[in-house]
Amino acid sequence: MRKLLVVVDMQNDFIDGALGTKEAEAIVETVKDKIRSYAPEDVVATLDTHTSEYLQTQEGANLPVEHCIKGTDGWKLRGDIAELLEGAKKYEKPTFGSTRLAQDLKELSEREEIQIELVGLCTDICVVSNALLLKAFMPEVKISVDASCCAGVTPQKHEAALETMRSCQVHVYGDNA
Repeated sequence: MRKLLVVVDMQNDFIDGALGTKEAEAIVETVKDKIRSYAPEDVVATLDTHTSEYLQTQEGANLPVEHCIKGTDGWKLRGDIAELLEGAKKYEKPTFGSTRLAQDLKELSEREEIQIELVGLCTDICVVSNALLLKAFMPEVKISVDASCCAGVTPQKHEAALETMRSCQVHVYGDNA
């Protein structure tokens, strides 16, 4: 059984930038430890990726804070995490979930037995979106989330997202599960 890790959006803007939180800053070390616990070839990452026209998008109308504009410091993975993900495949995504990631992992699951674990930011937006996409693409693959390696927009939204994932048969565990 091959175990894969998906590191969701551990970018500067979500940690200590435009949309950063103290909860996001607090998980950095546990996320680094988690990445180190996997073989490098079994780790992939997502990058929230917007253009300078972000505020004209539907997302921008609902969240009018420019963030993760491609090429900016805020768009980049946090430096110490980027070092750990140097060889990892990275998926740029213009929205919350990555259908390309889900398709690629589904194809892999058709060739070999896999499990998928997710960590990262934000629990209630991109982590939950990717977890549910993966579950929809691969209902028989075990999908899990380590709650101690995730942070939401608020602690309450983090908890709500964890409960949503549990309801959809995503295994949630960790310190604050």
